[in-house]
Amino acid sequence: MNVLVIPEDFRNDQYILKPLFDRLFSNLGKPQARVQVCLEPLLGGIREALKTERIQEVIDQYDGMTDIFILCVDRDGDLGRRIRLNQIEDDFGPDRIFLAENAWEEIETWVLAGLDLPKDWIWADVRAEVHVKEAYFEPLAVQRGVADGPGGGRKVLAEEAARRISVIRRKCRGDFHALAKRVEEAV
Repeated sequence: MNVLVIPEDFRNDQYILKPLFDRLFSNLGKPQARVQVCLEPLLGGIREALKTERIQEVIDQYDGMTDIFILCVDRDGDLGRRIRLNQIEDDFGPDRIFLAENAWEEIETWVLAGLDLPKDWIWADVRAEVHVKEAYFEPLAVQRGVADGPGGGRKVLAEEAARRISVIRRKCRGDFHALAKRVEEAV
């Protein structure tokens, strides 16, 4: 089974999405799934990632080699983002498995959900923060001494968090867990 995870911008997101989805598929009984993060074309941001013609470029390039397409973007406080993702799923899903999800609020939240956070951090505050990357993720990467690593610490922290995928699913019920259930139904 070949899985293509499509980030809005792979430059940092790849370090989060690859370990999380590798672990997710393993936990779903599909340890042989080949999870690849879309590096070409570079979508370069949320505006591009929500354009039908840009998603069509990805489909054209990888269709026939991919069993499941998963678009992962940040919600960024946009309450209507799910509506657009539903439209994209409708546009690209009839002939293939195409799932789309927005992290609440940024995909770095999924990593934070799987980590032991500083004792003075309250998960509800982390989850509610629109700018979770700047307010929580980056300070934690600095605190842990990994901010200079790949993806600004994303690689190390995501690999650690992925080992607790069930915790991520529990803490991120409305986004990561919902996507995981849809993936499970698809496989």
